[in-house]
Amino acid sequence: MNAADNGATLLAALRQSAPYPHLVRRVELIETHISWVLLTGSYAYKVKKPVNLGFLDFTTLKARRRYCEEELRLNRRLAPELYLDVVPIAGTAQHPRVGGDGPPIEYAVKMKEFGQSALFDNALARGEVSIKTIETLARKIADFHARLPPQAPAAGSDVSAAVLAPAVENFDQIRPLLEAPADIAALNEIQAWTLREFKTNAARFAERQAQCCVRECHGDLHLGNIVLLDGAAVPFDGIEFNPALRWMDVMNEAAFLVMDLEAHGRRDLAYAFLSAYVEAGGDYAGMAQLPFYLVYRALVRAKVNRIRSLQNGLTPAQRQQATAEYQRYIERAAGYIREPRGAVIIMHGYSGSGKTTLTRELLASLGAVRVRSDVERKRLHGLNALARATAANGAGIYADDETARTYAQLLADANYIAGAGFPVIVDATFLRTAHRAAFHALALALGVPFAIVHMEATPAELRNRLATRAAGGTDASDATLQVLEAQIRNAEVLTGEELRDTVIATGSTAAAQRTLWDELAKRIAGPGNTPL
Repeated sequence: MNAADNGATLLAALRQSAPYPHLVRRVELIETHISWVLLTGSYAYKVKKPVNLGFLDFTTLKARRRYCEEELRLNRRLAPELYLDVVPIAGTAQHPRVGGDGPPIEYAVKMKEFGQSALFDNALARGEVSIKTIETLARKIADFHARLPPQAPAAGSDVSAAVLAPAVENFDQIRPLLEAPADIAALNEIQAWTLREFKTNAARFAERQAQCCVRECHGDLHLGNIVLLDGAAVPFDGIEFNPALRWMDVMNEAAFLVMDLEAHGRRDLAYAFLSAYVEAGGDYAGMAQLPFYLVYRALVRAKVNRIRSLQNGLTPAQRQQATAEYQRYIERAAGYIREPRGAVIIMHGYSGSGKTTLTRELLASLGAVRVRSDVERKRLHGLNALARATAANGAGIYADDETARTYAQLLADANYIAGAGFPVIVDATFLRTAHRAAFHALALALGVPFAIVHMEATPAELRNRLATRAAGGTDASDATLQVLEAQIRNAEVLTGEELRDTVIATGSTAAAQRTLWDELAKRIAGPGNTPL
């Protein structure tokens, strides 16, 4: 019996209840291009297919065991509650015994079973994934990345080539699977852009490893590999089969989920995740590589679905779905290679005027990334965003020279974001003309649109908001009533020239916000361009 026949026989036997050492009322099969997952009610058993797809080789029992053990090790980092053990399968292909004694004929990763409806892509389709859930996940991933040990480059290694190789491999593995000239032409266009983008940023890719940004990541952070458990997002099923596909720039990892959310039509969640991720870790410099990684990740998902669409044993509906998914991701990649257009948007208003609340909403509508003065000021001093610090004007971390240092950091962060082709929203009071002028000059230097969003609120509203925020203790701002009074006394009003670049936020109603979004979108698009 050859390996394929033996695998089919074993799979058929495992779809019965007899092989399992616990009560099984039903067995359901989920098949991917590299695994069989048997759902038994309480537990799921993941068996690796004996396949060689070029980027992985599971053709020997020894390899399958090793990769089962790696899967357990790697995934317990983010999902210890799901990954339980690696169990041998003894007996024969016709009569297997999961966890039985005797020489193993196969191995499986034993997991706690969860309902497939809890997968992120399914929950997303039902509208059950909130902005709050996404932002919490972003902070979880940023913390995970921060705790991972960085990879030291091997002597004489070409770090930038290691970035390009998997991207080129995608194209090489997809192209033989295509027949239609239009499909081949679309792939060639994306590959040409990828090679140009890499050439432009080759030095930066190498610098990222020297800056300790390459770490042993999850490696496959898309919607199908995240599950909602008790309301929390839990990533699972990270890459175990190829170290080169998980040792990566952390921004490469973040790009995967950003891309997949956009591909599923949830740009709002994509940029909520991205903004929360870079805010949590401070990795604004990584934005320069983000466009390359967004395209790369779209091609990864396109490849997986193209391979899946051509595998044997699929129903017509399954084959059609895989083909449609291939097209979805190719179209997403094609969208990314269009000429990017950044923008610099600065907020203007007193503490408590609603800047942070509004900017959170603007991220979704504009596809923007936010940088906050309250967070960056504390980061410069090694403080957590929610740590309390003295808020007296002119003292401690709020001394004039520290404020100047904070605005310089905001300017550097904005340069990274807008320079990479993304709108940046800078959340700070911007009560001084010189601070506003510096960001206007940045926009001019980058050749991108500039806008000021002025927040209007009465003194009574400002005081009430500050009191409520202080009582909650869940925001990075340390502003007090004394700070507010000082701001009102010392603010430098917008000049006539600045007012020409200003959009006024007149209220918090849905209609008022829609008007603001539309106006900003027009300004970002520029004359003759289509608004975002």
